[in-house]
Amino acid sequence: MAFVQNLPFICILISLFTGPLSSILDGKTAKKLNLVMITAVGIMSAMVLAFTISSGTSYTYMMGHFPAPWGNEIRVGVLEALMATAFSVIMLLCIVGGSKEREEELESTKQNLYYIMANLLFCSLLALIYTNDIFTAYVFVEVNTISACGLIMIRQNGHTIEAAMRYMIMSLLGSGLLLLGVCFLYDLTGHLLMSNIKEQVQILASTGEYQIPLLVCITLMTVGLAIKSALYPFHTWLPDAYGYATMSSSAILSSLVSKGYIILLIKIFYRVIGIDVIRASKITNVLFVLGLIGMVMGSVNAIRENNIRRMTAYSSVAQIGYIYMGLGLGSEIGVIASVFHILSHAVSKALLFVSASGITCASGKNKDFASLTGAGFRNRLAGIAFTVGSLSMVGFPMFAGFISKFWFAQAAFENADHTKTFLALLVLIISTVLNAIYFMKTVIRIYTPATALAKERNYQNITIRQQAPKSFAMICFVAMNFLLGMCSEPIMKLIQSGLEMFG
Repeated sequence: MAFVQNLPFICILISLFTGPLSSILDGKTAKKLNLVMITAVGIMSAMVLAFTISSGTSYTYMMGHFPAPWGNEIRVGVLEALMATAFSVIMLLCIVGGSKEREEELESTKQNLYYIMANLLFCSLLALIYTNDIFTAYVFVEVNTISACGLIMIRQNGHTIEAAMRYMIMSLLGSGLLLLGVCFLYDLTGHLLMSNIKEQVQILASTGEYQIPLLVCITLMTVGLAIKSALYPFHTWLPDAYGYATMSSSAILSSLVSKGYIILLIKIFYRVIGIDVIRASKITNVLFVLGLIGMVMGSVNAIRENNIRRMTAYSSVAQIGYIYMGLGLGSEIGVIASVFHILSHAVSKALLFVSASGITCASGKNKDFASLTGAGFRNRLAGIAFTVGSLSMVGFPMFAGFISKFWFAQAAFENADHTKTFLALLVLIISTVLNAIYFMKTVIRIYTPATALAKERNYQNITIRQQAPKSFAMICFVAMNFLLGMCSEPIMKLIQSGLEMFG
């Protein structure tokens, strides 16, 4: 075994142990440790990605000396390495971009607590990406939930405590359903390793045995992860959680946390149950319908908002709907489009939250639209960055969101079910129009000359140097958006190759 094949396990270990280690460090040292750890994981993940591309195959890594079914494994392929690399870069930029706000909003005694939660959350995301054991996945789902809840409520005000409680209640409901599904599936198959479960499920499917219990397992796990990833109508916890947390927490939650659950769901579809059995169960039809409703209702709620953070949060409901719509199409190209949109949305939504913070800072930290008038002139880089993120979400050519919508439309055209084709294209058009209404309304607002109210409040201009870490993050996110929009073909090929390895 080549040394590079050990790196995924090393990444999980170092991110796991830096969490408790941060508890004995002061805030500044914990921050440096966090940044070093994420950078190291990103470099190692890129090395693993290069290795899997060159080898053209996936591999399993046995932890300890005990083979299956007693031991535990992680599985590494092109898709896993690609996601780990992308998540590392996005996590790093979110932490860097929100550093000034965290120092202002958090007490000095709680600075290191933030990095404990951030490190454990990052560890759980890596574990969800790499694990080949369904129960281990559940364990890290819970680690992810508790860490995310800590990131929300660490500001310790009424809004964040209420949001964290709501998030915890909904997440625990989703986790409970997932655990029930895992337990029933273990009872049916006698295995916890994903590859072994799939072999037994294929036997059950071919013999016709235990079809109703198997359908119950699929339903429980799917609904559990749908709740945790905020698929409509299970999204009620999301606006407050994203709208009132610290900026970096909102960016991490919206761009990464919900995506980790969706990646696990895709692994369950392909590596645990088998995509043919999933299609036969018709669960994809339910996801398709809920995805379409989410695409519209998330945008409608965003239009009704007068707070830029909550508007951006509701936008995530719509974008999660896109991902589930692609999964619900039930075709390979639909899943490829959904996986690409995971990357596209992660980059664009993190950019929107970071740039929205820059806009509000130039507006006396007010988040209502009236106060944001002319903010694009007061903080030019943040205004440009927010415009780029908005154009991407609308689906303007050259940006990442355009490629996502193009592939969703392509997947709809190639679908054998003409009803799904019609509905997907119709809702895609309606959602795009709704996206344009609330995002372009905001862009026009920030580039409208300042009102008398804004002049009276004497808002200050903010230069790039005054917000150097945030500026660095925004520039990198803009560059990544252009990269996904202009160089999407090789990324699509990597995703397709990774899904083929999944199967």
